[in-house]
Amino acid sequence: MGDTQDWTAAPGAAERARSVPAAAWSCAVTADGVREEYVGAHTVTEDGAVRLAVPDDSALFGAVLCAPRQEPSALLEFADVAPVPVRDRIRARLFLSGWFAPFEGTLLFRPTRVVLRRSAGAVVVDPDEFRAARPDPLAAAEARLLTHLADAHPDAVERLTRLVRPESLLAATRVAPLAVDRHGLTLRIERVRTHDDVRLPFHTPADDVPQLTERVHALLAQASAAARPRALQRQRADGDG
Repeated sequence: MGDTQDWTAAPGAAERARSVPAAAWSCAVTADGVREEYVGAHTVTEDGAVRLAVPDDSALFGAVLCAPRQEPSALLEFADVAPVPVRDRIRARLFLSGWFAPFEGTLLFRPTRVVLRRSAGAVVVDPDEFRAARPDPLAAAEARLLTHLADAHPDAVERLTRLVRPESLLAATRVAPLAVDRHGLTLRIERVRTHDDVRLPFHTPADDVPQLTERVHALLAQASAAARPRALQRQRADGDG
């Protein structure tokens, strides 16, 4: 079970920033006037450095080798894309500024400036906090989990809307699972021209997929209880006593 002392309704900016490259499949790199897109080429070390496997004949590799001290300044950009098709699928963008250096046949990038941009605005994350943070433990599995929930269990998504304030559902044309992390599940409520996001926090954080399953089942139980008529709720409470 998650530690209740660590409970929070949503991940902090540093944790969110670490989660974006952990789940992203591609990144865009700008260095020495060269911009290239790399797919499936990056990994993130435990201390937040980015290792990038690029061809020896790539323009980026050449820029690194030819730069003074072999450490050119660079900008890395990662997009956090919702796995379920919704309006405005880009949930966040992460921008890392820093330095590249050759490392064991790859390029090692160490960020010196971290900016997380979401719909609510941009947040500058302290580099030390970024290095110390850990990505959400569900980040790598999120796409599979959300697409399964949307495709195989639309009835569960509908039940979860019972936990949303009725006024938030006015004129809704579609509700879809937008995001999930160890702290909660977010639903996207779409209307004809607008949309809103509603977060359903877990009672305690989920550290792995089995714990996430338990947390979602707990939300569904809350939704079922919320839909039960008040008189029936009183009857059940009297019977339990």
